[in-house]
Amino acid sequence: MIKTILFDLDGTLLPIDEQPFLRLYFGEMGRYFASLGYNHLKLIDAVLNGTEKMRMNQGPSTNETVFWESFKTSMNLDDPLIKKQFQAFYEEKFDLVQASSQIQPLARQAIDILKQKGYQLVLATNPLFPPIATEKRIQWAGLQKDDFILITTYDNSTATKPSLHYYQNILNALNLQASECLMVGNDAKEDMAAAKLGIDTYLITDCLINTHHHDIKTFRNGTFNDFIKYIETLHSIH
Repeated sequence: MIKTILFDLDGTLLPIDEQPFLRLYFGEMGRYFASLGYNHLKLIDAVLNGTEKMRMNQGPSTNETVFWESFKTSMNLDDPLIKKQFQAFYEEKFDLVQASSQIQPLARQAIDILKQKGYQLVLATNPLFPPIATEKRIQWAGLQKDDFILITTYDNSTATKPSLHYYQNILNALNLQASECLMVGNDAKEDMAAAKLGIDTYLITDCLINTHHHDIKTFRNGTFNDFIKYIETLHSIH
């Protein structure tokens, strides 16, 4: 019986336009670090390289460790101050990137319905960001980090979507069986990969990503409005 719902964030609970997001994100990052005296083009390239290394990670190192090893090598830099500067960037400038996202008014409703029915909720967002950047995006979505019993971020994860290692880590962390979980997301490859472990799935189609042209009829799918109707039929598990 399902007792835990895993939610993707970007494109699911938080409608976001990826290209404007990346343009704003790297634009603000470039300006911020240029003002601190860094070569902003080299720095952004180092961030992209580090992100790619995280996407390839299969453990045992955390994504955070993998990122910073790559970043410092790319920048030829071993300055402990850089982590604090990135933390300050997210604290001071990341909210400017919110313009690339929208509020999904049904997100709050879905979270409330499921919590009232007794389900535990996981924010299974791709763990490529530090906690502060994920917590900011949770706020953009009109939600709170306390809505979730686990939030995957780069410091507590040793893989990324669509690796099954990523999903297995969540099951292990919460002592769950795959059959007890439902993964809800908008990416037919990255989010629906959970089905390969036996996790039930729901593909939200409002901001559908299907770059590999999967037959989405193989997944339970629908708009966010359809998803609300679906969860309203779920039994309470109190």
